[in-house]
Amino acid sequence: MKNSIKTVIMVLLAVFITIGGTTSCKSKKQLAKEAAEAEYKSRVEQAVKDLNAILDDETLWTLEEKEARVQTIKDWNLQNAEVDDLLFQVEKKLARERAQKEEEERNKNEQQETQAMNVTLESSFNSIARAGSLSQSNRIINETLGLFESKNVPVLIIINQSAGFNDYDRPTTIENYLNYIKDQKKATEKVYDIKYNANGKINELELIKK
Repeated sequence: MKNSIKTVIMVLLAVFITIGGTTSCKSKKQLAKEAAEAEYKSRVEQAVKDLNAILDDETLWTLEEKEARVQTIKDWNLQNAEVDDLLFQVEKKLARERAQKEEEERNKNEQQETQAMNVTLESSFNSIARAGSLSQSNRIINETLGLFESKNVPVLIIINQSAGFNDYDRPTTIENYLNYIKDQKKATEKVYDIKYNANGKINELELIKK
C-alpha cells in the first residue's frame, strides 16, 4: 500500500513538473514576444516623432546629424507605412538642404579664391611699380602673365560709376597694362572683377581707380 502511495505521489510530482515547465516555457515566449512588440512600438513612435521634427525644422541638429538619424531609422527596417512615408518626405528635404549647403560652400570657396587672386594681382601691380630694376619688373610681369589665358586678355578700367552703370577707359591688354605700370612706376587701379576660362586662367580683367 505504501509503495502504491509513493508511486502515485511520484507520478503527480512528475505531472506537476511537466505542466509547470510547459507553462514556464510558454510564459517566457510570451514575455519575449511582448518585449519585441513593445520595442517595435517604441521605435515606431520615436521614428515618427524624430522625422516630423526634422520636417518641421524643430531640431537643433546639424544636417549631418539629421542624415545620421534618418539612416538609423532606415536601419531599423520598421516596415511601417507612416514611417516609410515620412522617410520619403524627409529624404527629399535633406537632399535639398545638402544641395544648398554644397552650393553655399562652392560660393564661399569661389569668393575666397577671388579674394586671394585679387590680393595676388594687386601685389604684382605694386611690385612691378616698385621694382628696383628693369630685369626685376620684367620678371614679375612674366610671372603675372602666367595667370592669364594669354598676353592679349582684355583689361577694362572703370573710370566712373553712376546709376548702376560703369564708364570705362579705352580698353587695353594685360601685357600693355603691366608694361604701363612699369613705365609709370605706379599702380593706380585695383581689381574690380575677374573672369576665368574653363582651365582656371583669367580671360578678362576689370579694374577700377583706387
